[in-house]
Amino acid sequence: MAPENVNIISWWEEQSFPGKDLFKLDEDGTVTLTPTALVKEREIAVVTIDNAETVLKNLQEKFEEMQSRVREAEIEWMAATDKSKMADKIEQLKGLINSTVAIGDFEKAAQLVNDWESSIKKASDENVAAKKALAELAESLADSTEYKETSQAFKDITEKWRLSGFLDKSRNDMLWKRIENARKKFQDRKRDFHDEEEKDLLVTLDLKIEIAELAESLQNSEEWKSATEAYHELTERWKSTGRTIHKRNEELWQRIMTAKNIFFDRKKAHFAQIQVEQEANLIIKLELAEKAEALANSTDWSATATAMGALKEQWRNTGRVPHEKADELNKRFNDSVETFFDARRKHTEAIRVTQEQNYALKSELLQRAEEIKDSNRWGETTVEMNRLFDEWKTIGPVPREHNTTIWDAFMGARKHFFQRKDADRDQRKQQFDAQKAAREEQDIAYKKEREAQEIASRKTRIEQAHKTIEAAHTEIKEEEEKLADFKNAIENITPGKKAEELRTHLAALIEESTKHLDRLKKKVVTVTEDMNKIIEKEQQKEKEEANAEQAAS
Repeated sequence: MAPENVNIISWWEEQSFPGKDLFKLDEDGTVTLTPTALVKEREIAVVTIDNAETVLKNLQEKFEEMQSRVREAEIEWMAATDKSKMADKIEQLKGLINSTVAIGDFEKAAQLVNDWESSIKKASDENVAAKKALAELAESLADSTEYKETSQAFKDITEKWRLSGFLDKSRNDMLWKRIENARKKFQDRKRDFHDEEEKDLLVTLDLKIEIAELAESLQNSEEWKSATEAYHELTERWKSTGRTIHKRNEELWQRIMTAKNIFFDRKKAHFAQIQVEQEANLIIKLELAEKAEALANSTDWSATATAMGALKEQWRNTGRVPHEKADELNKRFNDSVETFFDARRKHTEAIRVTQEQNYALKSELLQRAEEIKDSNRWGETTVEMNRLFDEWKTIGPVPREHNTTIWDAFMGARKHFFQRKDADRDQRKQQFDAQKAAREEQDIAYKKEREAQEIASRKTRIEQAHKTIEAAHTEIKEEEEKLADFKNAIENITPGKKAEELRTHLAALIEESTKHLDRLKKKVVTVTEDMNKIIEKEQQKEKEEANAEQAAS
């Protein structure tokens, strides 16, 4: 063994530092980190008697740099409420510990990181078990016939899922898909059940309404014999018709009995209509039928509905026409009225269909945003996120019941990505600054980073407030239009047996719409006040910073 090496070995034996038992010095001056269960073996340096002190000091300083990264992570670990979210950072620290060329107590640092990793795995296993139990519960409810209770159970499952802990995206999406599939299966069965039940009741209701209308249409008949036979036939048809909504059943039966009594009272006191009056009525109704035919294909829905209502009112107020002309004339007039109102109903349904299509398109954009929100390919994902947002703005409105939910979910995915991107950029900047600056400079950089995050947070809250106000104004406009339609409808109710019922229904709708409109306006005021407070704080902060800069200069 050369004298120089003998001196190196002696020098090494005299050294004392934390973790020395993890290293060995070979005869050729090679310092090696020996492997343990947590630390990988690797060559650290080759030293000579001339550079040994300098190399050891440099390697210890490098270890201290790595150790500071571990201490920072330890502080973040202690503050984290959901430690599962630190999985990526823990994995990076493991790589750092097993790649750093330095001298120090690697085993202690590795053991600390290993303990964190074990805790994360335990929490992840618990989260998997909890979410799997929710998925199994959802699947067990898919075939339930207790529709009301099961609907609430699915809402409870969704809330428990929201409150459950963090889980990696792959397993999280797989378990959530099981819940969604079970929910869809249940909702499809529930919808089919209610559709069939309501369909049966409505079919019977239509039949009984038809009987009531036929009875009412006969109450002024001059065909005494045939009308008498018709009333007997309608009574038998009523008896053979199935059940319907109880309240409507009583109402319709009363209508039939009223019409029947009117007819038989008139039969006893029969008098002839004056032919001249019938001919005059014929001229009036011919004019009304022509006006109705001229409006039948109009698409000015509100104005035409009012005009049609006025024509129907005049029609009802006009007396009988010659018997041989009545059916043909009634058909002309009623066909025109039904043509218009059928077209208006289809127009309304088309709007709903378009909104459902928009909902499907936005759901696809949301799904894609969810798929890429955890991507680390910052550049191309930023481009795609902005493209998704631009495409979202080109799509029209969705059904009101989905509008807020799908928007919040989409913006949540978008903000999640950009927050991760910002965090990644900030982390890389912090690491770069940490390598070039002293610990005092690191503290200053950390403080500035915190201030930047607070500013970004305030700006985000302002943006969210603007969007909330904008959405509320849109909903206010829609609600005001709907309220105007209700008021217009109640002002133009056609007198008749259903007038009071329709007036009561419209009054209830107006009251509900007015209350909802007030809530929306109060919401706008509240959000605006909160936003102005944030802006005032921001302006005050900027003013203080400007004064500080001026004072410093």
